[in-house]
Amino acid sequence: MKKVFLLDTNVLLHDPNAMARFEDNDVVLPITVIEELDRFKKQPDMVGRNARQTSRLLDDLRQQGNLVAGVPITPTGGSLKVMLCHRETLQKLPVELEGDTGDNAILAVALELKQQCQCPVVLVSKDTNLRIKADALDLVAQDYETDKVDIEELYSGHLERLLPPADIDQFYANKTLDLDGHFYPHQAITLVDATKPDHTALAIAPATGQGVTPLHKLPREGISRIRPRNREQLFAFELLLDDAIPLVTLEGKAGTGKTLLAIAAGLHLVTYEKRYTRLLISRPIIPMGRDLGYLPGDVGEKLTPWMQPLYDNFDLIFGTSDPTGKAAHWRRGHEELLDRGLLQIEPLTYIRGRTIPQQFLIVDEAQNLTPHEVKTILTRVGEGTKVVLTGDVDQIDSPYLDAASNGLAYVVERFKADPLAGHMTLVKGERSALAERATTLL
Repeated sequence: MKKVFLLDTNVLLHDPNAMARFEDNDVVLPITVIEELDRFKKQPDMVGRNARQTSRLLDDLRQQGNLVAGVPITPTGGSLKVMLCHRETLQKLPVELEGDTGDNAILAVALELKQQCQCPVVLVSKDTNLRIKADALDLVAQDYETDKVDIEELYSGHLERLLPPADIDQFYANKTLDLDGHFYPHQAITLVDATKPDHTALAIAPATGQGVTPLHKLPREGISRIRPRNREQLFAFELLLDDAIPLVTLEGKAGTGKTLLAIAAGLHLVTYEKRYTRLLISRPIIPMGRDLGYLPGDVGEKLTPWMQPLYDNFDLIFGTSDPTGKAAHWRRGHEELLDRGLLQIEPLTYIRGRTIPQQFLIVDEAQNLTPHEVKTILTRVGEGTKVVLTGDVDQIDSPYLDAASNGLAYVVERFKADPLAGHMTLVKGERSALAERATTLL
């Protein structure tokens, strides 16, 4: 049965193309949504960009027909309509919802549609409280789930395979082993002796997903003074050091070493191997695109509070810390790289519109990005650039994202079968015994 989907403003700010993602169903935008888009469109961040893009799409549709009467929007018969909110419907809302606020106007339109239509009416919003209000009014409401993934089934990048002892010995002797079944490209595999669980071997699937080979990318002494402390970190280094994998995603709880491993690999490939011209590190300023003008100083000084976690990783790698603060000649390890142009650290706001060739790009805290924002970043990548996305899907600051709808989880699932990508979920915290215990117990 055909349905009517009523969209909240935050759905369009999350995905400007959401209007066309409801197949043969009808989409309705309350006039309040247009008003709110007009308020957001002047913002210089991603929200403002999405508001402007939505307005342009609506203007194109307006030229094809009357938006109040309805304009076809999908080849399968779906249409888009802009609907006015009548004051008499607003006045019928419960006394607790009196007033001309945007949410109340959207609820009023939903109630009016429910009375007019013979088909189901569904309010789509990323605002949890609005969905609760809708439920209280006996309206069907749901989150925008087009770009959501099943977080319980999120690809980990790693599996274990029980084998006879002879197969393990053959793998060590021949440096390759044909296994039954199909593996995702660059999937990490722990081969476990079925008779002696402590007899294991670490392997990785090739881009074709057929057969497995030993790990071989990481030097025995480690890189950039960093050596892996567990098998997941070892697998992560294998992906980070492989030029044939231009996209690597690292996910894991706090203290598992995601950012440190990425920076160590990037430094090694830029300064020692010279495979890339620059190490470019960026992270979202949450909320993304927030104006930095209220902080004193130039751009570098404004960014210091946001980028301090990155600087801490550089200090650990270089061993350049001055705990007393009395050494006049002391200089942080990353500053020389900045001066030489081998390192650039900037907020994601400045990446938009660029083309980034031959660089090692790290996007930290990627769980705070929407799928559309991650797409915008990946489409900036030029020839010869490697992108590393790091983050923890359980630590999200954005009010309209969760573990299942953030950009990092979205990329992991969409790229798991692609030979251009590799993923590793880091499990064990290595920051300190206390940090690991706090992450587990709290």
